[in-house]
Amino acid sequence: MEDLNLGDLVGQPYGSHKHYSVGGMPLTVAVGSIISVEGFTFMMSPTAARSVWKALLAQGAIPMGSSAWETLRILRGRPAPGKELTDEFNVLEAGLWRALSLNKGCYKGQETIARLVTYDGIKQTLWGIRLSSPVEPSTIITVDGKKVGKLTSFTAGTKTSGPFGLGYIKRRAASEGDSVTVGDSVVGTLVELPFLRDQRPPSKD
Repeated sequence: MEDLNLGDLVGQPYGSHKHYSVGGMPLTVAVGSIISVEGFTFMMSPTAARSVWKALLAQGAIPMGSSAWETLRILRGRPAPGKELTDEFNVLEAGLWRALSLNKGCYKGQETIARLVTYDGIKQTLWGIRLSSPVEPSTIITVDGKKVGKLTSFTAGTKTSGPFGLGYIKRRAASEGDSVTVGDSVVGTLVELPFLRDQRPPSKD
């Protein structure tokens, strides 16, 4: 970042941001990315994007294709629209505590969120699932023969991770390290997700 003259953001807390200019065009850079509290997010017009992209490549940035991105998204545990973010699940079940405020004024869904928090109404949790073999999204997850959830995303993963998925599971049905069955016979082990690890519910104290 220093080589891009953006060094004043290095070491700053998540969400910190500054405004810059690229060839007379505005550029906003924020600390954190959509898959991690680390890294940086660049926001700019399409006109400025070409110059910024060239500058990043010149500094050694490695482009990532859509398949690699989807693998990284799932391994990190970033919920995606149409998969983990649908009408079936709410934002708190997805673990996206940073995406909302419990103190701001009126916004769409505020009353629903407030009730979920006040009455502990979160019924299911998004988990990472290490799988014994590939399985299709939407496959049912069971524990001792009882349906407890559904797989929402799958990736063949990497040599280190192996097959890996994301899925919602009823809160009291299983916890980290427990085994579940996905479909008829695929064995899954629940693991904490890096992206959601940093998004903790507010303290009740």
